[in-house]
Amino acid sequence: MRKPHVLAIPYPAQGHVLPMLELMQCLAKHGFKVTFVNTEFTQEGVINASAGKDSIENHTHLISIPDGLEPWEDRNELGKLTEAIFQIMPGKLEELIEKINGSDNDKITCIIADQLLGWVLEVAEKMQIKRAAFWPAAAALLALKFSIPALLDDGIINDNGKTSYPNS
Repeated sequence: MRKPHVLAIPYPAQGHVLPMLELMQCLAKHGFKVTFVNTEFTQEGVINASAGKDSIENHTHLISIPDGLEPWEDRNELGKLTEAIFQIMPGKLEELIEKINGSDNDKITCIIADQLLGWVLEVAEKMQIKRAAFWPAAAALLALKFSIPALLDDGIINDNGKTSYPNS
């Protein structure tokens, strides 16, 4: 029986990459084949941070694709980074998946994407690969995010994000 092959892709920021990498290392230690996709810019940091540590490279295959920005551009401008990612990375990810599935006996069986990269889930659906979203932050933040529509409907917060106190 073949190992399940997971392709993981985090949002390219430290608070997203490290939690996803830790999850993938756990999966790899439990027999999964893991391909971890970074942006070219983030890949360099992951490799530098793991220098001298054999745990990442022995369990997880690190691959990079371009994020759409030039090397000198500021990746701290999240709007610009997110826009570039959305323009470039979906096509590059499709190409990568086709390359892996076309040449590898262990075809990708599942894609785990950072919740901020919803387009990855669309690529997985298009390519008929099982998919899951990953939330790297505290569970309380996710619960709050899902509660926002109810908070708006109940008048607890308004469309401007300001708190209103119904009984004051």
